[in-house]
Amino acid sequence: MKKRKKSAFDIVLHVFFILMCACFVIPLILIVSASFTSESWLTSGNGFSLIPREFTTSAYQTAFQNRARMIRAYLVTFAQAGLGTLIACVIAGMAAYPLSRSNFRFRKPVTVIIFFTMLFSAGMIPNYIVYSRYYGISNTFWVYILPGMAGGAWNTMVFRTFFKGLPESLFESAHLDGARELTVFFKIVVPLSTPVFASLGFMTLVGKWNDYTTSMIYIREENLYTLQYLLQRLMEEAAFLRGLSQSAMGNVNLSIADMPNESLKFAMCVIAAGPMLVVFPFFQKYFSQGLTIGAVKG
Repeated sequence: MKKRKKSAFDIVLHVFFILMCACFVIPLILIVSASFTSESWLTSGNGFSLIPREFTTSAYQTAFQNRARMIRAYLVTFAQAGLGTLIACVIAGMAAYPLSRSNFRFRKPVTVIIFFTMLFSAGMIPNYIVYSRYYGISNTFWVYILPGMAGGAWNTMVFRTFFKGLPESLFESAHLDGARELTVFFKIVVPLSTPVFASLGFMTLVGKWNDYTTSMIYIREENLYTLQYLLQRLMEEAAFLRGLSQSAMGNVNLSIADMPNESLKFAMCVIAAGPMLVVFPFFQKYFSQGLTIGAVKG
């Protein structure tokens, strides 16, 4: 009877998780399918299909009509997301390391100060004034890097909690061998903290990859647009041209009316999320170990 009950529970549990996975996977498949579906099928009220109907690549052809523009946005996004994530993780980890050591005298007041920054924010207008007038990084590539280089208070706290779980004897042995604090951090702490660095690093990477407000507020040159903001501009331009061609005013080529609109939105989603979907499997195994240990201990 116990085996039967256990077997029935396992079946129910597996069915539950399969349904949960389907809730996340099916919408993704529908988005990819809709991006390859013709505009006429999507706008005729036929609904969505897991298999593309009236297969076409017109949405991607429209998105990549100016390839140099799209490639440049990809390069800017890769550069700011990769470099910003690396710097943020290193600085947040280095700030969290002394706070996790019991022999650091000022760890409690410094922890309170860092935690205080999680509760309050200066706001958009003061930040804009500081970055543009005093720092002079507005409309430059460094506006993507410098404001978030500290990594954030929450990341620092998670690093600190994870580091407190490392044995103090490792640090003492390293000091007896003549190692300095930086050597201990990069040669001992970082290799032992791969799960927390990978999990927080990936979340920071996704946040910077999806950031478009920085470009919208601080950037005026199209050469410095990130991918997300460029895609938003392309969607606005396509909707404007399509509406202009359908109006009675304006002498616009009627071929613009055939420009995809709905399928272009789904194609933009695939273009924007594609690289992160490729990178995610390499970080997935670190999530449960990194965040669970970092959240429970301390």
